[in-house]
Amino acid sequence: MKIKVYNLKAENVGELNLAADTYNLKPNDQLVSQAIRVFLSNQRQGTAKAKNRNEVHGTTKKVWAQKGTGRARHGSRKAPIFVGGGVTHGPTGEQNFSLKLSKKMITKAKKLLLTKLALNKSLIAIDKMSNIEPKTKVASTFLTGLKADFAVLSKSKKIAVLTAGSQPSVKRAFKNIPSVTILNLKSLNVFDLASTNILIATTKAINLLAK
Repeated sequence: MKIKVYNLKAENVGELNLAADTYNLKPNDQLVSQAIRVFLSNQRQGTAKAKNRNEVHGTTKKVWAQKGTGRARHGSRKAPIFVGGGVTHGPTGEQNFSLKLSKKMITKAKKLLLTKLALNKSLIAIDKMSNIEPKTKVASTFLTGLKADFAVLSKSKKIAVLTAGSQPSVKRAFKNIPSVTILNLKSLNVFDLASTNILIATTKAINLLAK
């Protein structure tokens, strides 16, 4: 599979061959869904905490007399059945939501999402992205130029710019455009790829992803 390569003037300057073992896999929605669920679950901190009846601040006076009232006997206003009382079986602040998935499965899930982007013609290769002038106007003009070949860009509000490493000029150029998310190859995850409709990546990043 081949995709077009563009320069910073949104001009087609060549083609890039995509590795078949990364950008041409059979769909496996179950694996992708599983990888996303594991990622999101691992983001949960589990710090929610509810007070039990021993931790609630309040009076220790007996609610009413043990006998003679006709009502059920109670010894504390802190009991869970009273408003303002403790919580029964509430979160303790020690919840563990972490899940595990093998590295091979996570890697394959990423490749499946990259395959989907490539087949949908939503993967755009850019040459020498690091040379971009760090101005929002320049980045906006660049995206406008790409819309001539990628009509879907004008409709999408989920555009990602992927670089092989930290590139301050790219970050400064695109960070103020609401529809654009800046991604780094070192911290790329399944959720970021699944949340992207258009992936604009440097040629170096595309080649490194295949490795």
